[in-house]
Amino acid sequence: MHTKRIVITGGPGSGKTALIKFLEQEGHFVMHEISRDVTREAQEQGIDQLFLEQPLLFSEKLLEGRLKQFHQGEECTSATLFYDRGMPDVTAYMDFAEITYPDSFSAPCLKHKYDAIFVLPPWEDIYQQDNERYESFEQAEKIFDYLKKGYEEYGYHVHEVPVGTIKDRVQYILDKLKTDY
Repeated sequence: MHTKRIVITGGPGSGKTALIKFLEQEGHFVMHEISRDVTREAQEQGIDQLFLEQPLLFSEKLLEGRLKQFHQGEECTSATLFYDRGMPDVTAYMDFAEITYPDSFSAPCLKHKYDAIFVLPPWEDIYQQDNERYESFEQAEKIFDYLKKGYEEYGYHVHEVPVGTIKDRVQYILDKLKTDY
């Protein structure tokens, strides 16, 4: 059986993490976001915002972690596996921040493909900044555009998940998976 690898992505404050948690509570297999872990580890080492201070190192750690998650997905026995962000998020964020990166960052994004991409648009009503989310809402809107464009540049058809309740958003995703995949 081939496990379908489904990426749920979106800029900060889009409701992505809540949606992923809901999917998991409903019995779906998920791979959780790792960027907050990378940020916290750096903070414990005295680096307040690793992405801002050492963006290539931060991005390299994210890409390594997401590639590891991709390989861990090979052991999944479920029909679907949801990822809270995928490898192309890394290059999309660097493009947003206008950070030059080597071609080696794109190679795993081209080699290891997901089956479907769902992007959540920024949602001002639920947006909040915190210690790990330092972007403004305006920046979140731009990040959304870069994410969408970034996945499309890797050859993906990107589904934009409408704003709404978590249940409605999950149903949109599950319905798309039934009809399109």
